Amino acid sequence: MIQSQFLDSLYRSDAGIYKKQELDFILPPELEAHMPPEAREMARDEVRLMVSYRSDDRVVHTRFRQIGDFLQAGDLLVINTSGTMKAALTARRGNGMPVELHLSTHLPADLWLVEVRTQGEKGTLPFYGIKMGETLQLAEGASATLHVPYRHQENAQGRNRLWIATLHLPCVLQEYLARNGFPIRYSYVPQEWPIDYYQTVYVSEVGSAEMPSAGRAFTSELITSLIAHGVQIAPLLLHTGVASLEDHEPPYEEYYRVPPETARMVNATRAAGRRVVAVGTTVIRALETVTDADGVTHAGEGWTNVVITPERGIRAVNGLLTGLHEPQATHLFMLEALASVEHLRKTYQEAIEKGYLWHEFGDLHLLLP
Repeated sequence: MIQSQFLDSLYRSDAGIYKKQELDFILPPELEAHMPPEAREMARDEVRLMVSYRSDDRVVHTRFRQIGDFLQAGDLLVINTSGTMKAALTARRGNGMPVELHLSTHLPADLWLVEVRTQGEKGTLPFYGIKMGETLQLAEGASATLHVPYRHQENAQGRNRLWIATLHLPCVLQEYLARNGFPIRYSYVPQEWPIDYYQTVYVSEVGSAEMPSAGRAFTSELITSLIAHGVQIAPLLLHTGVASLEDHEPPYEEYYRVPPETARMVNATRAAGRRVVAVGTTVIRALETVTDADGVTHAGEGWTNVVITPERGIRAVNGLLTGLHEPQATHLFMLEALASVEHLRKTYQEAIEKGYLWHEFGDLHLLLP
């Protein structure tokens, strides 16, 4: 039996003050998903699903394609229809040093939030040696000029990982990325995979640096079956930025769009006493941005800097489908806003003991009331 270890860790609040987080654990390396389930001769919806009930701490283990057994007519699934870009580019500094440029967030005024990484022994690592005004050379004569650090994103060592930059491309962005880009991946995914493996089946608009992976296991057939049994599905959009696996920084601003009909369905479902289930932490962030203190969800579009913590709480949803998050990841604080630390400790202990797989190609957790 694999034993997990729960320790004390910290997070930084909006006020910049570090506070205690009670949930942390050691993730055995063998539980990191190194490849898509399709490469393991599985269908998308054959990944494992852990269903847990906060009210009595009950935990059920099944396969994702059985998720309909745990949903009821009138329940609402809210999905993020953002598609994944080929957001990684090979680049070269002026001195000839090869680096990897990760496009994170397309900002107003055609600026970009980007991360520069360098090759390590096991994949890429953040590179902190960039100078203000430095220009990186890209394929096809393109370039990226890094203007200033993104100051609000200093890590615990006072170093800036992210930069505000301008891209100079010979053609439109998506055409350029289609020819020269590749999906962002980290050391736990040693092999490059086609972009199709990083898309959900319900993509409507490409713009995420990394896959909103909680919905990856849905197939068109499974969605049709859920709708046929009375489960409602409502879309929104949130373009995700790059992760901060090494330093677990708080999330930064991301673009979102919540349509009026989605807001109406969320409010109507809650008023009827049914369950609103977010498919992914990105959905919670978008909905919480447009849900007021009285619990009313509104339509909205713009940039969100909302950080979900246990102190803030969650108003819009009472269920969550999500992947299994890394030790100390800030997403764990969002989960703590929905469930108790004791409940999360129990479920993560079971996931480790039963060999669930982590990361975007791994297994899933459905948290219900």
